[in-house]
Amino acid sequence: MQGSPPPAEKQVRFDSDSDTAFPKLRWALSHMRELSPTVGVWRGTGPSQSLGKPSSADAAAVDALTFTDTTGRVREFEEALFDSYTDGIMVLHRGRVVYERYLGALEAYLPHACFSMTKSYTGTLMASLVHEGVLDETKTVAHYVPELSGTAWNDATLRQTMDMRTGLSYSEDDDDESSGAWAYMRAGRTRPRPAGYDGPQTSSDYLLSVLKEGAHGGAFSYKSVNTQVMAWVLARVTGLSFAQLLHERLWGPLGCEDDAYLVVDPAGVPSASGGMSATLRDLARFGELMRREGDWGGKQLIPSSVVREIHGADLPARLESGAMSGYTYRNQWWVPQDEFGAIEAVGIHGQRLYITPGAETVIVRLASQPVAVYKHDPITDPMLHALVRLVRG
Repeated sequence: MQGSPPPAEKQVRFDSDSDTAFPKLRWALSHMRELSPTVGVWRGTGPSQSLGKPSSADAAAVDALTFTDTTGRVREFEEALFDSYTDGIMVLHRGRVVYERYLGALEAYLPHACFSMTKSYTGTLMASLVHEGVLDETKTVAHYVPELSGTAWNDATLRQTMDMRTGLSYSEDDDDESSGAWAYMRAGRTRPRPAGYDGPQTSSDYLLSVLKEGAHGGAFSYKSVNTQVMAWVLARVTGLSFAQLLHERLWGPLGCEDDAYLVVDPAGVPSASGGMSATLRDLARFGELMRREGDWGGKQLIPSSVVREIHGADLPARLESGAMSGYTYRNQWWVPQDEFGAIEAVGIHGQRLYITPGAETVIVRLASQPVAVYKHDPITDPMLHALVRLVRG
C-alpha cells in the first residue's frame, strides 16, 4: 500500500477480502501481520548461522537457465519467474546459497505467507515427539485431548491424523464458500466473517463440531483441520504453544535471521495448518536441516528417523488424480516419488519448499499466484527439476 493514508481504491483490507484479489494479493502475502492478529516466533538472542551469498558466476548460470514446461514450451528462467508470479526464490547446494532473488513486494527482511507449508512444520514437530517417545502414534487424538471425545477424532489415531487418513464430515474446497474449509477459516478468523455471523468463535470451537464420516485409516483425504488438531495435541503434551515450540525446537537452534509469525484466532491460538509467515532465508534453513536428516552443526534437532520415514512414505496407493497425482504423503509432507528422491512442503498461491538429498539441493519458491490452487501449473515442477540438474552438475 502507498499513500498517507492510502486512497480507498489502493487499500488492502482483510475485512473486505481485498487481500486475496490480485494484484493486492502480492502486497498482502508479505504483510500478513498488518492485516490480521499474529503472534511472533522468536529467533532468540544467539547469532544467526550464515548461509552466505551467491557468487556472480552462480547467479549468472541460473539466470541463463532454459527449460521446457509441461506444454512443450521452452522457457527462459526470467520469463518463468514472471509467469509463475514468483515473489522470492533461493537455491542451496550443499548448504551454500547459489541463487537468491526477490520480486514483487517481497524484500529479504519481510516474512512471506507460507500457507500449507506450515503443515510440514507441524508434522515434523509431532513426528519428532513420536520418535522421541513423548507421543504414541497408535493412541487416539482424544486420548491426549479428551475434549475431542465427541468428535471425529474420538477414535482417530495420531498416525491416521498425521497422514490425512481420517474419515471426517468436512470438505476441503477453497473455491466453495459453503465448504468446511471456509467454516474453519471463518471460525479461526483467517477469512472475514459475513455480517450476522453466529458460527463457532474460535478454531477450537469449530474442531469440536466436526463429526466422523466413514472409516479412519482408509484413503488419503487432505483436510486442514487434521493439522490444527495435531497442534492441539502438541500444546497439551508439551505445555507450549505452537509458536513457542517453533522457537524452542527450530528458530532458536537453527540460528534463524528473523522472527517468523503466525496468524492467531480470537482466543490467541495460532493457525498451525496455514498461518505461518517466514523469510525466504529462514525457510531455506529448515529445508537444509531436513536435507541433513535433522543434523545442524553436530546437533540432532530432529531425529534422523523422522526424515527417513518421510522419504519412505507409502500410501496403499499413490494419489491418482488432481494436482498432486503420483505423490505419497507422510507426516504432513508431500513425496513426489520423482527421479531426485525429493520431499516437498507445499502451500496455495505457489509456495514450495523442495528438498533433494541425493542432489544435495534445497529450493524455496515463494509466490503470489492469483488463483489459490493451480491444478495445472505447467512451469513450477519443470523449473525446479531444471534447477536441480543445473546445480548438481
